Formats: sequence, C-alpha cells, structure tokens
Amino acid sequence: MAASPRIRNALTLFSARDCVVCHRVRLVLAAKGVTYDLIPVDPTNPPEDLVDLNPYHSVPTLVDRDLVLYAASVVSEYLDERYPHPPLMPVDPLSRARLRLAMLRLEHDWVPHVQAVQHGTKAQADAGRKRLKELLIASLPLFKASKFFLNPEMSLADCAIAPIVWRLPSLGVQLPKEAKVIEDYGNRIFRNPAYLRSLTPEEKALHDIPQ
Repeated sequence: MAASPRIRNALTLFSARDCVVCHRVRLVLAAKGVTYDLIPVDPTNPPEDLVDLNPYHSVPTLVDRDLVLYAASVVSEYLDERYPHPPLMPVDPLSRARLRLAMLRLEHDWVPHVQAVQHGTKAQADAGRKRLKELLIASLPLFKASKFFLNPEMSLADCAIAPIVWRLPSLGVQLPKEAKVIEDYGNRIFRNPAYLRSLTPEEKALHDIPQ
C-alpha cells in the first residue's frame, strides 16, 4: 500500500485530540523520546488516509514505513519492542503477564466508562461516572502496593492508567480522601516532562499541571 502524501516521516500516528486510548500511545512515544508525525483526527469523520490504511477507521493508528498498526494495546507493545530504551515492561514472564492482565481489564472495564461519560447520554454518563469511581476505589490496594502500578518502575500499564487519572476532574469523578494515593500516583507521573509532551492542547485544559 502506497503511503499517503500526508505521511512524511517513517513514523506517523493518527490520533484524536482528546481520547484516552490515543493518549496512552502518545505517552508511550513520549516516554521513549521518539520523534513522530502526529495527524489529529476527528473519529466521527475519519480522513481518507485513515480509511485507506485501517479497515476499522479507528484511532490510534500507527504507520511505521510499510507497517500499519491499530488498537492501543498492539501499538503500545510494538513501540516498547521497537524502541527498547527505556523498557516499559518487566523482564520476568510472571510480572509481564500480571501487567498485561491489568491492561486488559482497563480496556474492558475502565475505558468504556470514561467514554460513556464523555460521549454518552446523561443516564449513561451518570452510570459510567459511578462505576468508574467504584473501580478506582476497589483498586486502592494496587495503587498502594508499589511506586507505580504493580511495578517499581513506570510501565505500559501506567501509560494506560495515567490518561484516565488525568481526566478524572473533567469527568466529574470525585474520589474520597482515602483515595489520595491515586492523586499522589498521578502526580508522580504528571510531573514527568515526558507526560507533558504526550498531551494535546485539548488535554492540557482538562487538568492542572502539578508543580
């Protein structure tokens, strides 16, 4: 498949301007310090380039020369292997499996509620907000277990979780005082210059940048 005239560099990412799963991939790229072309996309009106490249017309979509990848989980793991430093997955199989399972649960259990609040009806948004709060509170022991999520170092799981935590104020999700560990967790990541590089202008407006 011939590359679109809009795709100039070897690495190009089609991404929505405010999208929790697109943000996940942009955070991986920022953590790796990778230079790429960003093509902003309105998911409700995908450009012809994206329609030609991805049968699902979905974002994020990554183009690396002749390779086209989509689905945030697939793209994130590819980038971690393609650009191995710094590594964003532990070495041992058990820890890697635990993080993969955590990320799968995020995709299935957390992300749909974020999207319901952002794009659903009032009833769907209210239900999504309530359920997301319940999931976060139920996960408090996991946030307390280590400096990062289930791992002493930042991983692909944090790249998936941090964009959700960043959006909590804009989603109207207010956590109780005993959940301050989640706020502290988020701030550790948000203060990283790489995190700031991952944000679109629209996403910067969703949350105060911690000092």
